[in-house]
Amino acid sequence: MKYTTYICAVLAGATMTVTSCKEDFLEERPYSNYSTGNISNSTIEAQLVGLHRNYADLWGQSGEQGFTSAWQIGMDITSAGATQGVENGFYQYATLNAENAAVSYLWSRCYRFINNANIIIAAAGDNNKPANAEARFFRAYAYNILVTLWGDVPLLTEPITVPTFNLTRQKVVDIDKVIDEDLTYAVANLPDAGKAPTESRINKDIARQLAAEAYLRMGMRDNSYFAKSEQMSTDIINNTRYKLIEARYGKFLGEGGDYYRDMFRFGNQRYSQGNTEAIWTFEMEYNRNVPNGTINSPQQRRVWQPGYHNWSEMVNADSLGGRGNGRLRLSNFMKYTVWKGLEGDIRNSNYNIRRTTNYNKPGVSTLIGIDKDGFRVAANSPLAVSTRTIKTGDKVIPFRADSLVTWYPYPTKWGGYDPTDDFGFAVVKDWPVMRLGETYLLRAEARFRQNNNAGAADDINKLRDRAFKQARITQGNPNLGKVSAADINIDFILDERARELIAEENRRMTLVRTGKLKDRIAKNGDTGPADKVTTGFQDYNVLLPIPLSEILLNNKGGQSSLIQNTGYGQN
Repeated sequence: MKYTTYICAVLAGATMTVTSCKEDFLEERPYSNYSTGNISNSTIEAQLVGLHRNYADLWGQSGEQGFTSAWQIGMDITSAGATQGVENGFYQYATLNAENAAVSYLWSRCYRFINNANIIIAAAGDNNKPANAEARFFRAYAYNILVTLWGDVPLLTEPITVPTFNLTRQKVVDIDKVIDEDLTYAVANLPDAGKAPTESRINKDIARQLAAEAYLRMGMRDNSYFAKSEQMSTDIINNTRYKLIEARYGKFLGEGGDYYRDMFRFGNQRYSQGNTEAIWTFEMEYNRNVPNGTINSPQQRRVWQPGYHNWSEMVNADSLGGRGNGRLRLSNFMKYTVWKGLEGDIRNSNYNIRRTTNYNKPGVSTLIGIDKDGFRVAANSPLAVSTRTIKTGDKVIPFRADSLVTWYPYPTKWGGYDPTDDFGFAVVKDWPVMRLGETYLLRAEARFRQNNNAGAADDINKLRDRAFKQARITQGNPNLGKVSAADINIDFILDERARELIAEENRRMTLVRTGKLKDRIAKNGDTGPADKVTTGFQDYNVLLPIPLSEILLNNKGGQSSLIQNTGYGQN
């Protein structure tokens, strides 16, 4: 080839050591991408970091700002706020279909995890067991999402290196075998907690926590898995490395707060920063030199926090978590019902579920009206029964309509303020993914499923001891908040998960795997406005539709090899 000869001649002229040139020199090797075959350990390491980037890409994308809402909305804990559109099908269930962008995005990103993990697994083999184990963790992570939310799905355990258009769905039981094998291998071969290359990299306890959750789902079909779930949780709980946070610590001791809130502050979230509850804190801190650092613009803060910036008397502040947009809002169930009889629970303090605030813009002095129900109106409004001048530092009096977007009780876990980005487009801190508080709840559920209600109550009381520690002293009641075996059932456990893990867990996955999605929707408690309440749920909506793009790609002779889930139309 003249082209080949020309390039070889140039190279020969550039250095006297080049005496020949083979045509395979021209083969492209994009080292930034995944490749199969014999690859070095350094390349495998780079590809493992790539799996963490996949994780950041999945939960940190901003193209569809409502993507994060989709896994929280339309159930018991939240209702719609200023939605972006992609999440609408997850609460207006009649509109959920195979072309929904959130459905397609989660599906495609899960299979990206799987194929990239398969490449690493094939390359690492038993010569590099830790790498093999970390890749297996992510494969299990992705498959656990897929079978929980879709049921039967294609099973791929070898790298796909050529376009493939004949995928078929495999039974959940067969995929669960792979998940079980992967997590067993991961627990055996991953480094101990504290021994991984960075805190965010996968270790044995991260794999155990995923296994504890996955085995609870599997146990609904085969109850032998409940004991395996309990054991995985127990192995974490018995690790003296971890301890529930029961005292204030970290960077913000000079500010108002409490020890539960401290776990979720910027610079306090990692184990190395004093959070002894942290099992997996995903490293995403803004402007930090971390190997898996911030990509795109994660939207969790904008989703969970209201848009108080809409008030002219307010400025964005770290104490309020920065700027939110109110994509969703806590339901009446989550605002009020779930906390009934639990006065003094620190998880419901104004630091953690913020319900009130004060005007914070300097120089505020505005005459306002107040209606008969105590809401703010214009001073000259005919609805005003009184007027007053509000000033900086006064408690905010909201408008009646503010509860939809501008102000409502909200969890503060995702709050954080970057003074160089007052607009606040992205989350600026690490992500809380797994912590010891959830481990106790996973074990409580496993014990309940094995008819050990006393053991389940013991685990929940560990969380109650922490939650009511201060209130017990103040009220002189050492049993405040304690539960007994008679209190335990699956709804009680789901309520406690809502209290402990609001804004942390994927609530849709939790309700689907426990078989409680339909029942829990009825607990939401919101009655309006009509376009914000959950409607149209049918039994088949428990499972998501297979993305239409996947059905069309796997089509031969006019018939797709991927059969759509019931209720979402024909192939």
